[in-house]
Amino acid sequence: MQRVANIRSFIASALPRTTDLRAQLAGRWHRSAMWLFFGVVLAHWAEHLLQAYQIWALGMPQHQALGALGMLWPWLVHSEWLHYGYALVMLLGLIALRGGMRDRALRWWTAALVIQVWHHFEHALLLAQALTGHNLAGSPVPTSLVQLVVPRVELHLFYNAVVFIPMVVAMLYHLYPSANEAATTRCSCALRHNPAAA
Repeated sequence: MQRVANIRSFIASALPRTTDLRAQLAGRWHRSAMWLFFGVVLAHWAEHLLQAYQIWALGMPQHQALGALGMLWPWLVHSEWLHYGYALVMLLGLIALRGGMRDRALRWWTAALVIQVWHHFEHALLLAQALTGHNLAGSPVPTSLVQLVVPRVELHLFYNAVVFIPMVVAMLYHLYPSANEAATTRCSCALRHNPAAA
């Protein structure tokens, strides 16, 4: 029993407490974490836009339009794990960085988070179908609920846009806060105070 207590004590001292991590992400690490997260989101957008270009501009069949990653590792793009993993990273990033947002930025960031919760659910549903081999509506491939009506490529462009747009608006409000918003911010993300927003 003492050995278990010692292991727990070691783990507790070695790892930051969740509240400490949240405070750091809302404070001194917020800027770095936000820009790192934004870079990941932009890289994902680039993949989707390249795939759309391959389909609509180059005339490639959809199953061959794999983006940049898929050209290197075709199996990766066809894996529901990759798509689910990104949806989860997106969800966790929006949750983790939410603590640093204030006022208008917080409202827009929360809108992106709520939409991402649904997007994550859709990817969890796709992954569950891939793992069980039982697809919705007798489809030959895993199919999300909205995909029953909207094709997958267009649907994912839409989902990414409706999460990305409020996220960018939130970042702009966060980077250029009003005087009142700047006074309540715990991080150093603001590039400059926006007097017109007061």
